[in-house]
Amino acid sequence: MRNRALPALLLLPLTVLVSACGGATSASTTGNTDGKGSITLDVGDQKGGYEAILRASGELDDLDYRIKWSTFTSGPPLLEAVNAKAVDIGGVGNTPPVFAAGSDSRIVVVGAGHGSSAGEAIVVPEDSPLTSPEQLKGKSIAVAQGSSAHYQLIASLKKAGLGIGDVKLNYLQPADALAAFSRGKVDAWAIWDPYTSQVLRSTKSRVLTTGQGVVNGLSFQVASPDALKDAGKSRAIGDLLVRLQRAQSWVFKHPEAWARVWAKETGLPYAVALDAVKRSSGTRVSVAVDPAAIASEQAIADTFADLKLIPRRFSFEDYVDTRFNRDLPPSSTAPRSYGKASS
Repeated sequence: MRNRALPALLLLPLTVLVSACGGATSASTTGNTDGKGSITLDVGDQKGGYEAILRASGELDDLDYRIKWSTFTSGPPLLEAVNAKAVDIGGVGNTPPVFAAGSDSRIVVVGAGHGSSAGEAIVVPEDSPLTSPEQLKGKSIAVAQGSSAHYQLIASLKKAGLGIGDVKLNYLQPADALAAFSRGKVDAWAIWDPYTSQVLRSTKSRVLTTGQGVVNGLSFQVASPDALKDAGKSRAIGDLLVRLQRAQSWVFKHPEAWARVWAKETGLPYAVALDAVKRSSGTRVSVAVDPAAIASEQAIADTFADLKLIPRRFSFEDYVDTRFNRDLPPSSTAPRSYGKASS
């Protein structure tokens, strides 16, 4: 494969940008405090995540409890903090809860969102001869181990009649994967938004396939069992979930405004942020943690257990509390749609 020039400006945002779906990295637990009252909710967040959405949408203006924000670099360390009772609740993608539960962590899934899986993609260089997932046999693919992209890759290969043993996996975090992909060291890269939108905007690449129809598109709010046993914190958690639902609706109605905030928070170019909002992040709908969602996550857990990537089999339902489902729509509810994003 030809050597491809690496866009220098692309590396910086990729090294500082965080994702609920990524592999374990270090964490920082310093942040702002909002609200007033005698109850303090310790909320785990990721850069450009819940705090930014809630603040931009005005949902932090009238809190009758305090939120102490802690910022983490990805989902796994956030859930480690939940397990350690350092954080009461935080938001992650569909894969970190599986790895946490597989390690017997003390976590409880209390809320869910359903978004488009168009940002979960396998990308290839623009001039690659590959035109379908079936042609990935024998090819080298970069992916972050334990990420939602990892499962999307497994599911996409299965749909194409292939298994992990049919390809050459390169377990790389996004910054390293970008370097390998841009220099022609791998044939393909399994990735998630906003990295998908950034790579499509900044390199000569195209989408080979997406997660649509093969992954569940779910994200989760995960709480500490001890916080749920505290009446005051439990009430605050319920209120926070309602505010997140309203904030996500605000994002959908104001994609340009949110993209400007997100770009400032993460260092992403505005055009990339807007692409990611319209492709995936702004499409999210709050949904119930219902039997269908539980079954879908169980399938992910069983898949990783079969591959010996988590230490044990377990029942995902044992890590779910449905008290906050309210009158939320089912998890199968279609994500919102802006139409086609740039590609």
